[in-house]
Amino acid sequence: MIPSPIRPLVAKTLAGLEDLLAAELEVMGATQIQKLTRAVAFTGDKALIYRANYLSRYAIKILIPLTEFEADTVEELYEGVKRYDWDNLMTFRDTFVVESVLVNAPFDHSHYISLKVKDAVADWFKEKYHRRPSVSKDNADIHLSLYVNRNQCTLYLDSSGEPLFKRGYRVAVGEAPISEVLAAGLIGLTGWKGEVNFVDPFCGSGTLLIEAAMLAQNIPAGQYRNHFGFMRWRDFDRMLWEDIKSDARKRKKEQEVEILGSDIDEGALLNARKNIRRAGLDRDITLQRADFRQTSFDGPGVMVCNPPYGERLKPNDIVALYKSIGDTLKHHYKSFDAWIISSDFHAFKHIGLKPKPKLTLFNGPLECRFARFEIYEGSRRNRYQNSEPENSDEV
Repeated sequence: MIPSPIRPLVAKTLAGLEDLLAAELEVMGATQIQKLTRAVAFTGDKALIYRANYLSRYAIKILIPLTEFEADTVEELYEGVKRYDWDNLMTFRDTFVVESVLVNAPFDHSHYISLKVKDAVADWFKEKYHRRPSVSKDNADIHLSLYVNRNQCTLYLDSSGEPLFKRGYRVAVGEAPISEVLAAGLIGLTGWKGEVNFVDPFCGSGTLLIEAAMLAQNIPAGQYRNHFGFMRWRDFDRMLWEDIKSDARKRKKEQEVEILGSDIDEGALLNARKNIRRAGLDRDITLQRADFRQTSFDGPGVMVCNPPYGERLKPNDIVALYKSIGDTLKHHYKSFDAWIISSDFHAFKHIGLKPKPKLTLFNGPLECRFARFEIYEGSRRNRYQNSEPENSDEV
């Protein structure tokens, strides 16, 4: 399909996770790594494309640049897409789908722009073969992704298909769930790798707990998925794909620490149990129904949690909750590193502990702070990690 064995690639991610993704790709064998905004550019071969899709905890998409051009009008966009030699990629018998992302573009309405890209591709085949490839939203052979920044257009071949945060284990969700990639990113930013116990006392549907167990056991992020976009390509190498999965399975390891979750909501715990069971981690994650203020765990350990905030609680309830979080941490989580994500910056101040560091992340459209609170026991400090994460700013 694409003749070059080594080619430029781009991995999309969430803001604030670029460093984690770059380091992860380097371990996989990526070269010429360049950190961008919400993305990492690199080079690699077909095996790396397969490997990154299957193993990456922090990538949302693995993309292959096809063509770049300038367009100040919709007509110029259409012509730019049509200039590409589509015989390099597909036939008129293949189905395809297009998604578009526009940033300060000279035209708007991403859905309309996607339709124009589809028209350009279909017209190219009609003029050459008198046949038009069909569009398929649900089961396309070829996934195309257009990115427009001002008048700079880049058209990508999307090797992932469905976004990689769709791991395949989440069969039940509750209120305000965080994505699997964000959950993995939160854990990655703490530096935790399974050396001490892990706790989420506001576990909701269990995403943080599952991602922690997968990291501790070195379970591939894509293990529960049945399909990736590249599996429909004409040059799909099934033997190479099976070898990559087999090699990953050999690298799994035993979980040596406890992973503990609690929530006051029985419905949330029911969802968590369903998801944990789907992931095959029933014996590796312990759940209990409990009010956070009544919980207590012995350190050393790491807590990562996403407590209620914003529209999920009334203002007075938020202040009371975050004050109780601080009190509970001080008295019942000694020798813990507690990491909390919240979009309510005012509520953070009521925890009553000084956070260090404070990272800016986004939970969907919500700008959040991810803050670390070290809970000491006397003069003894928990030093399970040697370095502070980067990207620190003020709450």
